[in-house]
Amino acid sequence: MKTLRNAFAGVLASAALLLGSGLGQAAINAPAVTDDYVFTKSLAQFSSLRAQAPYSDQLDWSSDGCSWSPDNPFGFKFLPACHRHDFGYRNYKRQGRFTEATRLSIDNNFKSDMYHQCAGNWACNRTADLYYSAVREFGASAIMTKEQFALAVKG
Repeated sequence: MKTLRNAFAGVLASAALLLGSGLGQAAINAPAVTDDYVFTKSLAQFSSLRAQAPYSDQLDWSSDGCSWSPDNPFGFKFLPACHRHDFGYRNYKRQGRFTEATRLSIDNNFKSDMYHQCAGNWACNRTADLYYSAVREFGASAIMTKEQFALAVKG
């Protein structure tokens, strides 16, 4: 009887795997999930989620780190903040919600994330200020994105 139960459990488990293998992840409210991941989750929670990349068919988890700047300048661990910043920019653009106002919110969250990583270290905070200034000055603006789109359509 025990062998029969084990065999039956194995068949059920195999069937569940086979039936589930062709199905994609359930549709999500991508804007709400993006907002939660960018603005509500702690940086540690976001980093844990990023390692799992949930809803990767609906969310863009790609990142180029801290772009043209060092990921961990002077040993300050900014890479997790850069990952979340990229996640915010990429998904807001993908969702058609990237405006100057949302860009500012994402950039301000980036600064807060870096400050969190600094844990009050003065030199780290000043380095974070430089990274924030660079993002505000050179980060893709919503206007620039619209202009690039218009040129590509005319192209």
